[in-house]
Amino acid sequence: MTATHPIHAAARIEAYARMFLLRVSLLLAAAAPAADAQPTAIAPLDADGPITYHIAEGAPGSMYRESDRQLALWALDAWRRAAGDAFELVEAPEDEATLRIYFVPASAGQYGEMRPIFTNGRRGAAVYIRPDVRALGPDIAAAALEDPLLRDTVVYLTCVHELGHAFGLAHTSDYADIMYFFGFGGDIPGFFRRYREQLASRDDIANVSGLSATDVARIAALYAREDADSKPR
Repeated sequence: MTATHPIHAAARIEAYARMFLLRVSLLLAAAAPAADAQPTAIAPLDADGPITYHIAEGAPGSMYRESDRQLALWALDAWRRAAGDAFELVEAPEDEATLRIYFVPASAGQYGEMRPIFTNGRRGAAVYIRPDVRALGPDIAAAALEDPLLRDTVVYLTCVHELGHAFGLAHTSDYADIMYFFGFGGDIPGFFRRYREQLASRDDIANVSGLSATDVARIAALYAREDADSKPR
C-alpha cells in the first residue's frame, strides 16, 4: 500500500470539508421557507355564474371525522358572506366542481395546501386539508387532543385559509389576518387559541368567521361588481 503524503492528505480533507459545507448550505437554503412564499395561480374565480364545489370523503389515515364536512361548509360560507354575496356556491359532482376539498393524511407539519386546477376551461382549485393534529407539533397537538373545540378550530381555520387562496387571496404579513403566512413567525398556537376563545360551543363556528377586517375588505374588493349585471372586475 502506498503512503499518502501529509500535505496531500490535508488538501484532500480540506476539499471534502468545503464540499460538505457547500452541500449543507444548499440544503438549508432549499429548506428555509421564503417569507413571501405564495401558492401558485393566485387569481379570483369566475363568479359570472355559480361557483361549484365538492367535498370528498376523508382519505384513509387522514383522521377525518364526518363532522369535518360541516367545518368546510362553514368556511365556504364565511368567504361568501365576506364577499357580500357576490358569488353563489352550488354543490356539484367532483369532476364538475370548480372547488374541490379533500381531507388527506398529515405531511411534515403542513396544515393544508391549495393547488390550481381547471374545470371546463374555468380556473378552479383543489384544497387539501390535513386534520391529523398529532402531526402539527407538540404544543398544538397536546392541547387539541384534550380540547375538541381547539381541534375543530385548527381544521376550520385551515379550511378558511386554503379556501382564501382558492378564491384568489395571497398571503399577508399581518398576524391578525386569516391569510397570515406562518413563515413570518409569531405565536402559532396563539393564532388558533384567539379564535377558540370566541367559541362557547361548536355551533358558534357558523357565526364566527375568523376573518379580519382586512380579509373581508380584500375578498370584497376582489369580487366587487360595478353594478348588479356587470362581471367581476
